[in-house]
Amino acid sequence: MDMSFLFTMHEGLPRQGPGSNACTQKAFSMLKNLPDQPEILDIGCGAGMQTIELGRICPNCHITAVDIHQPYLDDLARKAAAAGVGDRITTVRESMDDLPFEDAAFDVLWAESSIFIVGFEKGLRLWKRLLRPSGYFCLSEAVWFTDQPSPEAAAFWNDCYPAITTVPETCAIAEKAGYEVVATFPLPGSVWWDHYYTPLIERLPDLKKVAAGNPDAEAFVAFSEREIAVHREHGDEYGYEFFILRSR
Repeated sequence: MDMSFLFTMHEGLPRQGPGSNACTQKAFSMLKNLPDQPEILDIGCGAGMQTIELGRICPNCHITAVDIHQPYLDDLARKAAAAGVGDRITTVRESMDDLPFEDAAFDVLWAESSIFIVGFEKGLRLWKRLLRPSGYFCLSEAVWFTDQPSPEAAAFWNDCYPAITTVPETCAIAEKAGYEVVATFPLPGSVWWDHYYTPLIERLPDLKKVAAGNPDAEAFVAFSEREIAVHREHGDEYGYEFFILRSR
């Protein structure tokens, strides 16, 4: 399947996944004893709403923001410059499957609603080498908030991300991968709508016109409509949890 339209349909949106500045701030506030000038790697940064917020709340940091889609990085660079933090953010176009950085290069890894692309367990193990001793890995991951999801919600997640599991099971995976679980907290339901679904819904009529006649593009639009419908009916059964991990 041609993935290009998936990137295109999310261009210009505030976020490419659920999240908020308040959640970014809360997660960062839980990091203790960082060096005076921490090096942060934002993996799968998208348009970088969280990247820019990290630049605001950590004025002495340097952030390397990585994404595979150059228009997202260009959008991030423009917004970072306007926010006055552009001089401390470096954008790098690379795949998260093969990040070109030296071992122990970063004090903090950050990945908001992006680790699912490679898989939670794989991402934890693949990127651990990039952390300095006792470095932090802060990420948000889709989880079940119930042990008995509805058939509709279960079918949707089985189609798009069958690895989804509960918070305790996700913590166990992190511990097995060599991390201490410092803290976790659920993202509020509003993060799905404020900067993610609502702007996407407004764009869907135009996207349908552009996608017409392109089977792959039409499939992505149809999936987004299904995703939004399932969340509207069953959003209390699942969501995103922020995990603050520390390398052991």
